[in-house]
Amino acid sequence: FRRLEYKTQVFINYEGDYYRTRLTHTLEVAQIGRTLARALGANEDLTESICLAHDLGHPPFGHSGEIALARLMQDHGGFEHNKQSLRIVTELEQRYPDFPGLNLSWEVLEGIVKHETEYDKTDARDFNPDLRGHIEAQIANVADELAYTAHDLDDGLRSGMITQEMLEEIEIWQVMKSSIGWQGDGLDDLTRHRIIRRLIGKEVDDIVETTSRNLKESGVQSVEDLQRLDYNVVTFSETFHRRNRQLKDFLYKNLYRHYRVVRMAVKAERLISELFNAYCSEPTILPHHVQQRVEKFGLHRTVCDYIAGMTDRYATEEYRKLFNAETLP
Repeated sequence: FRRLEYKTQVFINYEGDYYRTRLTHTLEVAQIGRTLARALGANEDLTESICLAHDLGHPPFGHSGEIALARLMQDHGGFEHNKQSLRIVTELEQRYPDFPGLNLSWEVLEGIVKHETEYDKTDARDFNPDLRGHIEAQIANVADELAYTAHDLDDGLRSGMITQEMLEEIEIWQVMKSSIGWQGDGLDDLTRHRIIRRLIGKEVDDIVETTSRNLKESGVQSVEDLQRLDYNVVTFSETFHRRNRQLKDFLYKNLYRHYRVVRMAVKAERLISELFNAYCSEPTILPHHVQQRVEKFGLHRTVCDYIAGMTDRYATEEYRKLFNAETLP
């Protein structure tokens, strides 16, 4: 969990200390998730546990790292970060003498494996795949979506890749700007914070109102009733869904596909690919405790686990040690 501090959200960790990392994102998701759970009368602790675990399986360098590992592992069982999160808390972590894993409840594990947003598709074949996630899992999903959209916008503005002028046609930005009564030209830090805070607050209110209405109209009387519905009850209203869709499209075009971000992603995929191939071709360069897992999990899965657990900084340093001639003894 602590390693998430040095794993990429959008920007590589060492690009700037003020950009969000997987850890700050995870804490923000947990805070939003607990707020939603309290307002909806759901289990706050269960919601928070799912939120805190939802990104544990992310490899270094964000989604570019996941793309690289998925490609490298396509003939060896594949790689998907939700499955990796589950693998970490059920197999890789060693906290008890008699069994592996963290001894988490079924409901937490189900919430982790059924974590699903626009960019994360679930594969819950061992966890009632025909049933939807329970309400706490659905809350975690929406909290994640809310957090990364609002905070990626914030980081994009901080970085200068996004400007106020570029947001003139984005409805949700204009609505939130008007709601705080701001009509100025320059966007200082305080005003940006106020707009982002208002955006999060309004979206939380919208989710609570829409979900409460959905629960009432659905007539569900139990967890089983809710999971058998053919739609998620925890959701945005049509108005906010439309506004968020426009904002996401904007972020994809102007932030996620910005040349600085794409350039970092290309470098990251190459770095991970070369590390993976080096470890697989010569396993003796792996740390001893990692080598000991090969017999149980197989070489490719062991190497994948090792790389997935690295931080951006550690992966970069490993690459430097293996491929930079200046580091030769």
